[in-house]
Amino acid sequence: MHMTTLPTRRILLISQEKAVQEITQICLETVANCEVLTADSGNEGIAKAETQQVNAILLDLDEMTVDPDWYAIVQTLQNNPATRHIPVILLTTTEHSKDLPRFNQTGVRAAIAKSFDLLALASQVAAALEWN
Repeated sequence: MHMTTLPTRRILLISQEKAVQEITQICLETVANCEVLTADSGNEGIAKAETQQVNAILLDLDEMTVDPDWYAIVQTLQNNPATRHIPVILLTTTEHSKDLPRFNQTGVRAAIAKSFDLLALASQVAAALEWN
């Protein structure tokens, strides 16, 4: 079994779903040696991104996240000099997969489909961020 070990990096996970937060946090901390911070809302995530010096942001899009919400979060991050350098990766459901071309136009680095393979998640994140 191949496991990708990343240098210790800080990833901010913005998700309204506690289960997604817990599973993703455990996966990235144990498999990828990342420190994972979590936020329950876009506003909390933006505030943490400004103050916590994270290397990347995972933005979880669930059925409750309507397009303007994720788009507004990404735009706020892109327009803020303190956060515009932080790459954003979307965790998406199949309902959002039709929006992938639009994701690419927003400065989002990648979109990873849920339900993702937990062991592969670290590799997918590392590949999207070009972390060797």
